Amino acid sequence: MENKRIIQVDEKVPFKLLAPLSIQHMFAMFGASVLVPFMFGINPAVVLFMNGVGTLLFILITKGRAPAYLGSSFAFLAPAGVVISKWGYEYALGGFVVVGFLGCVLALIIYKFGSDWIDVVLPPAAMGPVVALIGLELAGTAASNAKLTEEVIDVRNVIVFLVTLLTAVLGSVLFRGFLSVIPILIAIIAGYVAALVCGIVDFSDVAAAPLFSIPNFSTPKFKWEAIVILIPVLLVITSEHIGHQIVTSKIVGRDLLKDPGLHRSLFADNFSSMLSGLIGSVPTTTYGENIGVMAMTKVYSVYVIGGAAVLSIICSFIGKMTTLINTIPGPVIGGISFLLYGMIGTSGIRILVESQVDYNKSRNMAMTSVIFVVGLSGITVQFGSIELTGMVLACVVGMLMGLMFYIFDRLNLTNDRDD
Repeated sequence: MENKRIIQVDEKVPFKLLAPLSIQHMFAMFGASVLVPFMFGINPAVVLFMNGVGTLLFILITKGRAPAYLGSSFAFLAPAGVVISKWGYEYALGGFVVVGFLGCVLALIIYKFGSDWIDVVLPPAAMGPVVALIGLELAGTAASNAKLTEEVIDVRNVIVFLVTLLTAVLGSVLFRGFLSVIPILIAIIAGYVAALVCGIVDFSDVAAAPLFSIPNFSTPKFKWEAIVILIPVLLVITSEHIGHQIVTSKIVGRDLLKDPGLHRSLFADNFSSMLSGLIGSVPTTTYGENIGVMAMTKVYSVYVIGGAAVLSIICSFIGKMTTLINTIPGPVIGGISFLLYGMIGTSGIRILVESQVDYNKSRNMAMTSVIFVVGLSGITVQFGSIELTGMVLACVVGMLMGLMFYIFDRLNLTNDRDD
């Protein structure tokens, strides 16, 4: 480590290095991963448990050849929020199970036929704005969590919000070394300290909580209307997964799409999400934060990531710790959300830039424009009790446009196709 030597994927690490490097990976995913259960209004203990279990399953299914840490997926926030508001969290869990199962089926299809068809259904000009909408349509939720939309705004909430947001923003720009990996966690700590000083934290539940406890497992319920609302997210998380695997391949110097294969990593990712829904947790996904850790440290060992997963599972059984996490006030979560949701939106724009989408082509301009307006306009399309809105509706529209342009190309009707 002192000589910045690369530690490859299958290399073992001495324990004196394994422990701090594993803690670093857990810290890197912690701030973002526990934010999702906060948004859904559930205890983060079961999420920490499933993040650890899902990561270990991922390592096992990919034969230890694809380093990745699985954390809470943000792609489900908006559609799952609709399901929860209509029918309750247990029906969102049912949707998570079905989407995870369909993702496993998709992995088998990719194993059999390859993955070129994904670019037909959602080309970069459509995928970019769809991913951006995941963050952009949650902007109002961030402001609400920060309690900045109330009729009477408490100055203490504003102070805590600003401390959190400024720490996150400045930390992402100014922090160096190990601190540069965990600006979100540091911002949460800074905001929490500010909340303590302002007197808006209640420790009564922490005092009453047991030292050790079993994570709050729960079972799903299934409703086809809820499932239909969540299914379009499958293509978003699939594209996100492929992007993460391509980036990780460049970092570790191995083609992970071929070895262990996209079908294995995608199956592992979705199997973890399916299992999450069965036990009451949120869907999981490979985490960009942990990819960043690998890029900075040049430590790619799956043993380090596996160590972080074990630590996450242990934390989920410490009752006072998970209860303490629940005392983090809304302005802290809101401050983090302002940056985090914006970063999700920016990642969609990044897809457009890195894919070099040519906006001299009419189809790309039309596709991106329509998807953005559909997603942000508040339009709702209802089929019986099925309601499509926001990112989900935009994703469906993008798929239909992609298929339409493909058919027009095959019929030689378009005026901007490549020769």
